[in-house]
Amino acid sequence: MNNRTVQKRLVTLQDVAREAGVSKATAARVLGSYGTASPEVKEKVLHAARILGYRPNELARSMTTGRSRTIGVVVGDIENPYFGQAVRGISEVASAAGFDVILANSGEVVGREQAAVQVLLGKRVDGLIITPASMFDIQHLEAVQRSGRPLVLLDRAIPKLKVDSVITDDQAAAAVATRMLIEAGHRRIAYITATASDDPIYRGPQQISLTTVMDRINGFLAASAAAGIKHPEQYIRLGASRQGASGRIIADLLSMPHRPTAILASDNVVGLEVFKVIRNLGMSIPADLSLIAFHDADWTSVTSPPITVISQPVYNLGVESAQILIERITGAVGTPKRLVLATELIERQSVGAPPAPQGDEKKVKSRPAAKAVVG
Repeated sequence: MNNRTVQKRLVTLQDVAREAGVSKATAARVLGSYGTASPEVKEKVLHAARILGYRPNELARSMTTGRSRTIGVVVGDIENPYFGQAVRGISEVASAAGFDVILANSGEVVGREQAAVQVLLGKRVDGLIITPASMFDIQHLEAVQRSGRPLVLLDRAIPKLKVDSVITDDQAAAAVATRMLIEAGHRRIAYITATASDDPIYRGPQQISLTTVMDRINGFLAASAAAGIKHPEQYIRLGASRQGASGRIIADLLSMPHRPTAILASDNVVGLEVFKVIRNLGMSIPADLSLIAFHDADWTSVTSPPITVISQPVYNLGVESAQILIERITGAVGTPKRLVLATELIERQSVGAPPAPQGDEKKVKSRPAAKAVVG
């Protein structure tokens, strides 16, 4: 057989069968790992596939077997190291089980998430792991559930959707961090989140579309109320995204007549923005402002001072999500699981007593620039 002629086009199953001297059906059984064939025939077919450079048609195989051996993953922000760690956990579990991963990024936009889900379903993925961009706009996720395709929610739950989810106890974590700041003497504590909002001023739960954000705000408010702090919601700010809004929101918050003396940042990206603004204003941590951030990102341990963080088991979130999904794909049944992983408050050096009251906020802004830098 003239191999050069075959290599000018896609090598087909028929080419492999002809090279091995067997029927197409026999070659399909060997390459598809189903049915029976003698060791001699298997060796002939596999040898022919190797020398011809045969690559199986995954779509055709999935139509035959009902499995594509792929899982789809949709996360909110692939640039955020938080999601990167989760995806690594998913990928390692999937690879060990013989599955490939197709990754999509929603950018925390529901429309993009809907489009990504449609693309992944079109590729006949065996199951989906999704970090939902909203707990309200879920018609596309309900459609996945009705189709019988396994679905696991990562990091965020949806109360109305009865599917598997792997999350952390965000309300308890926020309460613990808030109590730490209160015990250090703080009464004016801000919570800053990147969750999308046209109005950065928090006016109520109707502005929130993510369970994680709502749980953290509830934990913050509950701990504040238990300490007798009045109107803690006045220091909650939304929409601190990367599109230039975060710096302005943080600076405006710190220019208030009775500015906060401590900040709880919703994630490591917001925490880094807070750190930068504090430095640019000539303020220092923790002398002028105490800071705690969710997620133990690499930068938080190498700044001066290092930042106190709420460490989340992000890699394990990915691992557990993938394990549950693969169990469902391979036939596990039962009521949906809601796995809640513990967090840990890692105390470093960014929390101190609040500064002495000052009548003139300009005195703070005129100080020499802090020496703190990101390592």
